[in-house]
Amino acid sequence: MSYVRLLLLSLMAFFACTGVAQSEGRIGYVNLERILRDSAPAIRAQKKIEQEFAKRDQDLGKLADQLKRLQRTLEKNAVTMSDSDRTKREREFADLNRDFLRKQREAREDFNQRRNEELSGVIERANRAVKRIAESEKYDIIFQEAVWASPRIDITDKVIKALDESKSAK
Repeated sequence: MSYVRLLLLSLMAFFACTGVAQSEGRIGYVNLERILRDSAPAIRAQKKIEQEFAKRDQDLGKLADQLKRLQRTLEKNAVTMSDSDRTKREREFADLNRDFLRKQREAREDFNQRRNEELSGVIERANRAVKRIAESEKYDIIFQEAVWASPRIDITDKVIKALDESKSAK
């Protein structure tokens, strides 16, 4: 028997024994991806991060343009350059390219770290909103991860609305 089947049978047995499978039990589902994409706090966090990294992105764009120009110059004039000049320009290009790749990697790492920091706050607020909804509407269990969930039990819109309202009140 596969692990998934065993887990499903165990859950069904648990719900049957506790009465959750009967009509008085309530099950809900929350789509965290939608919350992190569509809620006002998540959108604000994304804009904040984009603003923080806008200057760095511009600097990387300028450096990329400089690399392209240098590469075009090398390709265009390689035949007419002296060996020492060509070697010097190729070394200059390699150094600039290495610098660009390092700065790009650092920017990506910093961006991911900041995004994780900002979104962890959104997730914490979402979890509190889910808990409030679960308690006030008497849900027995709310799943956050599922392969599929019926729209009938999806409370994601309620959570997004609660997040949007809680932030506008502050």
